[in-house]
Amino acid sequence: MPGLILDVGAAMTCFHQAPATTTPAQTKVFVSGMAAGTALNIIKVAGCPFQIPLVPPPGTKPQPCVLVKWGMLATKVTVMGQPVLLQPGPGVGSGVCQSIEQIPQGAPTVSTLQMKVTAL
Repeated sequence: MPGLILDVGAAMTCFHQAPATTTPAQTKVFVSGMAAGTALNIIKVAGCPFQIPLVPPPGTKPQPCVLVKWGMLATKVTVMGQPVLLQPGPGVGSGVCQSIEQIPQGAPTVSTLQMKVTAL
């Protein structure tokens, strides 16, 4: 399925609205002036406020999102041997936010990304 190449400058938040950022895994291929994201990119979340209730109550346990595992990878376009990350457009992200225990916590939201380069 074709999609826009997700670059490292894409604005993204976790399911609970904390900012998610990525550092480039490669610095040779750029789209709209930013490094193209690849399967090697690690997307980190900072400051997620999510907590779960303790059983039995009262109290809560912090369960913040700490990373985003991306799910939509190109099948025909690679950068340095790694598939690029794809996103259909702004909105619900093609990944899943995870806690430190790798518990899925919902999809991220991508608010801005480059809109010129697509891949398959």
